[in-house]
Amino acid sequence: MGVISSQFVKDPTDPAWRDDKAMKDYAAFMRKHYPDGNPDDILNVYGYAAAQTLAQVLKQCGDDLTRENVMRQATNLKDLQVGALLPGIRINTSSTDFYPMKQVQLMRLDGKSWVRFGELMSR
Repeated sequence: MGVISSQFVKDPTDPAWRDDKAMKDYAAFMRKHYPDGNPDDILNVYGYAAAQTLAQVLKQCGDDLTRENVMRQATNLKDLQVGALLPGIRINTSSTDFYPMKQVQLMRLDGKSWVRFGELMSR
């Protein structure tokens, strides 16, 4: 049967994303802003996705950067697409649900690499 896991961000070492514009943007960001960092580290991809999400929150805030407004905007993300996330995964928050991602993609280790399979799973 093999090893099965789940993921929500794109793996920078997966050849499937070699020509992906979002991952090219990520690589350019790493070269410019974190040249000593390892672009193949999945935690850097996660951090990049989190930073893109924060940038959207701040954009929604406009000039009102009070704690109250930042929290209002952070809990009002609707179907936000972040390039470092797997296709179809969207960020949604509300005043009663702070968990931003509710979807994952299953993947199976084929002996060499992880192969995604099935539809996105939602909680």
